[in-house]
Amino acid sequence: MTRLTLAVSALAAALHFGTAPVFAQGMEMSDEDRTAFRAEVRAYLLENPEVIFEAVSEFERRNAAAQADMDTTLVEINADDIFRDGHSWIGGNPDGDLTLVEFMDYRCSFCRRAQPQMASFLEDDGNIRLVIKELPILGPQSDVMSRFAVAVQQTGTDAQYGEAHERLLAWEGDFTETSARLLANELGVDPEAVLTAMNSEPVDAILRANRELAQRLQISGTPTFVLGEGDAGEMLRGFLPSDQMHAVAERLRS
Repeated sequence: MTRLTLAVSALAAALHFGTAPVFAQGMEMSDEDRTAFRAEVRAYLLENPEVIFEAVSEFERRNAAAQADMDTTLVEINADDIFRDGHSWIGGNPDGDLTLVEFMDYRCSFCRRAQPQMASFLEDDGNIRLVIKELPILGPQSDVMSRFAVAVQQTGTDAQYGEAHERLLAWEGDFTETSARLLANELGVDPEAVLTAMNSEPVDAILRANRELAQRLQISGTPTFVLGEGDAGEMLRGFLPSDQMHAVAERLRS
């Protein structure tokens, strides 16, 4: 809902106010009083329309603060599965003082836009541990590409997964079985082992765990980031440029 829509809704609510008791208990406004009240409210708001937008701004501020508090609690409750699940690929500086967790989908255009910004942030900071969680939510192609990435991680090396991750984020067109074979060969991973792993229970379990964690964190879109340390952190919902990531990291370290 846009700010203008909220403002119009607030104005409409104000002009229709008066259908419930507003004076002492058991006393209701008469039709005449109600009409006069609405006229006064309307006149005031037309003379001072900025009041509506001030109210909307305050509503948005309180809503954002409540969401941030909820996100902080959700991160604390699920910290082990977010930061230390034992199956997600770890990049950046494995010994970094902060951990950046990304829930991502290879077909997500915003995930692709976020990639160079995140790479710049990791390089400039130098002390960030990166955790990637595949969260295929954009259809069958997303699922196939995520399965390929996890299968490469399980059958290959961390470096091969890292390259697969980069290649998949830049992939154009459909990702087919032929594509999987060709890319596996280029990565130096056994194509047959990768194809077998893609449809295995271990890969199913990892993607299922990521989806269940995303549901608990109330994540409905990608990319979603969690930046923090230990059992605490901030959830960053959506694409963020590197300077904003730096600002969050600085705040967490202060």
